[in-house]
Amino acid sequence: MAFDPVQLATFQAVIEHGSFDAAARALHVTPSAVSQRIKALEQIVGQVLVRRARPCAPTDAGRPLVRLGGQLALLENEALDAARGTLSGRTRTSVAVVVNADSLDGWFLPALAALPDVDFDLHTDDEGHTAELLRDGTVMAAVTTDRVAVQGCRVHRLGAMRYLAVAAPECHAAWFAGRGPAAFATAPMIRFNRKDTLQHRFARTVVRRDVDPPTHFVPASASFTEAIRLGLGWGLVPEASARTDIARGRLVDLADGHHLDVPLYWQYWRLESTVLSALTAAVRTAAATALR
Repeated sequence: MAFDPVQLATFQAVIEHGSFDAAARALHVTPSAVSQRIKALEQIVGQVLVRRARPCAPTDAGRPLVRLGGQLALLENEALDAARGTLSGRTRTSVAVVVNADSLDGWFLPALAALPDVDFDLHTDDEGHTAELLRDGTVMAAVTTDRVAVQGCRVHRLGAMRYLAVAAPECHAAWFAGRGPAAFATAPMIRFNRKDTLQHRFARTVVRRDVDPPTHFVPASASFTEAIRLGLGWGLVPEASARTDIARGRLVDLADGHHLDVPLYWQYWRLESTVLSALTAAVRTAAATALR
């Protein structure tokens, strides 16, 4: 049996807005109508599709329908624009993308300016975990370290983001001066969040063993770098930003000649979509000038 597009759109609204009441307001219907449509869709599938929590979330059975609903909405908008054959009255398309914080803070945003008629719903996550949102249908495209294409997606290599290990001059003097690589095992470390393993990976290459130093968690790119400048600890900063601060004397390169390169890939739904094709071209152009 084919899915009822109204039921599928209602399911999308519940997941997007987080509750039956919020979905009802967005769709200009009653919460009862939303509930009836979701129940009817669940009867067709034979599975519970929505986890009734705060916020509502798709069950494992519901995740494929999140993705299907997003794909249908994208293609319907593009078909409507093509049928109109004119720029006047164009339907604005919404595209959900997940990107790691350092790329979002650096090279990624300028790519979006190439698509002025698109509304972007940006998500952030650690680059090693962004593909999960692509798998469950939350986003249509992702900047990720996963080079193996998610099922139903295309993948392009973007390049590598280079990181340098840096610290404020006073932190360098207190913890690193004259101590060699062993200092990384005890000097305070700054991490973005608990998913962030970059500092540990770098330290392992220098010290040749796992380390577990005192750690500060600072979950925002600008604040992360500022915490390092203020001397709270050492951390890995994207090369472009790090070299500017090193030249100004605000930061010290802790391992001159050593760096960490993180390969990044662009994955997106395998659809014949004008918007996704244009976004992909813009992202690859921006990455080509910013990444190694």
